[in-house]
Amino acid sequence: MNLRGKQREEPDVNLTPLIDVVFLMLIFFMVSTTFNREAELSIELPSASSEPTEAEEVENIEIVIDAEGRYFINEQAVINSTTETLAAALRKVIGKRDGLPLTISADAKTPHQSVVTAMDAAGQVGLVHISITTKKDAE
Repeated sequence: MNLRGKQREEPDVNLTPLIDVVFLMLIFFMVSTTFNREAELSIELPSASSEPTEAEEVENIEIVIDAEGRYFINEQAVINSTTETLAAALRKVIGKRDGLPLTISADAKTPHQSVVTAMDAAGQVGLVHISITTKKDAE
């Protein structure tokens, strides 16, 4: 008869997976942390005086887009709403003049694609000074 008790094995803690997880976390934090801010932009904003100046009147092209997505260039309706038609109408208005500013006024319910189409047509004809108008909120 064997009166000795069964020998129990000592519990063994394997640290290898724990070390792997700690190293992975260390690598993740090192890669995702930004140490230096190298891509900062320095912007010099223009200043304005409160005195109005007498400036020469610059001709402006205005594209108005209504809620249904119809285009009006300088208050004249464009036949359809394709990019090619809008670009052709802009070329006709521009003529041989370069550097004219363009203002895009869109209704609040205008589809976003209509505004993008107007900007695309303006880019095709070489207009680079583009403004988008908004209205001031009532306080």
